[in-house]
Formats: sequence, C-alpha cells, structure tokens
Amino acid sequence: MLVMFSVFSILFYVDGTTGYRKKNFAYFVHSTFEKATNHFSEMNSDGELTQQEWNEFASEQTVNFGEDPSILPVDLKLPMPWPEILIDYNEVKSLQHNLLWQTYSGEKRLDEKPPEKVYDASTIQEQITVFYICLSLSLLSMFFLIRTSRRRIIANDSSIFTAQARQIPYESMKTLDLRKWDTKGIAMIGYELPNNGGSARARIDGLTYGGFKKDQDEPAERLIRKIKAHFSGEVIEYAAVEEEPPENSKNHPKTSV
Repeated sequence: MLVMFSVFSILFYVDGTTGYRKKNFAYFVHSTFEKATNHFSEMNSDGELTQQEWNEFASEQTVNFGEDPSILPVDLKLPMPWPEILIDYNEVKSLQHNLLWQTYSGEKRLDEKPPEKVYDASTIQEQITVFYICLSLSLLSMFFLIRTSRRRIIANDSSIFTAQARQIPYESMKTLDLRKWDTKGIAMIGYELPNNGGSARARIDGLTYGGFKKDQDEPAERLIRKIKAHFSGEVIEYAAVEEEPPENSKNHPKTSV
C-alpha cells in the first residue's frame, strides 16, 4: 500500500504541476499547425503567393492559447510567435500539417499524438488535491509499516511475550485455536489472567509476525511449534476427513463398450 500510494502521489503531482499544462500547450500549438496550412491554402488560392509574402504574414502571427494562462506551463512566455517551421514557405506549402507537427513535436519532445481536449483549471487543481490525499495515505501507510515492523512476538521456554509486551505463561494457556492457521495464518490463544482476573485472548498473525517464507525457515511456523511444544491445553483445529469408497462398489464393477 505504501508503494501504491507513493506512485499515485508522484503521478498526480506531475499531472497537476507540469503534465496537464504541457498537454494543453501541445493542444494549442497543434491547432496552430492546422490553421497555418489553412491560411496558406487560402492565400495561395490563385497560385501566386510568394515566399516573402508568406514569411511576412507568418512572422506576425502568434499562437492562440485561449483566455486562461494559468492552465499553461509556468515558464511559457506570452505572446508566443508561430514556430519557425510554420514560417518556412517551403515546409508549409506541402499543406501536410500532421507531418509538420511530427517534425516539430519530435524536436520539442512533445507527444506525436496531441490531446483531444483542454484540461481546465479545475481539472488541474483536482490532480493537486488528489496528490495531497495520496501523500497523506502514503505517510499513514509508512507509519503503520514502521510500527508493525518493530513489533515482535517472543517465545521462550516458560512463556510468550505478545506485541504489546504482555507476558503469557504457558501454564495459563487454556485453548489454542488453529482453525484459521492453514488458510489465513491466524491463531488465537485463550488464557487466564493472573490473580483470578478472568480470561483473555491473544491473536497471533503469522503473516505480520515472522511470515512463512521458506528461505527464512518459516518463522511463524517455528513460533507455533514452540508454543505447541509447551502447551498442555485444548488445541482446536479442523480434522482431515478421508472419503470412503461408495458402498457395494465391489459388487458393481465398471464396464466399457
């Protein structure tokens, strides 16, 4: 969970600070490429547009980024003139704005396929909001990870010490419930409190305390074996049931055709 929330935090932070703004930049600039080729086609409808005329016209144009500069990269200087490739008469006369964009996007490290929409300010702010949520969850996960990793269950020859540092002598243990041990790695110990203080239960989570890794000799299994070796109370666990063959199966042999 710590890794998951941390990755989400990074992704939302990048989108909210630079990612969506860069996509908006690509959206507006890409639309300029199509507008430029349309202008060229209109001005050259009679086939007499000169290179000087186009250069003078294109040099005076700027990219239309809409009315909200807050959705654009913070280091973008406005107004932004048309890219140099759109001022080049020989490049634009092919009227292939998609090919021109491929060249330009490759040089500027932009996505070859531009976004299909503009990300407004509220959408960008949502990414920052979710970033703070994921960051908080990451810190919370780290807290529980550190707290859990420092917990220990210790078993010696006379008693066990729980993660809460509670000592439970073997002689005070009355029941050992292992019904969930094989499936979930959870065991429950019922024991009597000292000075006739009643009874209580202690939970042993094998996945949290030790684990079942073969390369580590299954610490959780070793813990249970240690407890069982000194335990004299009632062990509660599921018993394996063997299936019996159907009655009279010997009197009805199988036949084949």
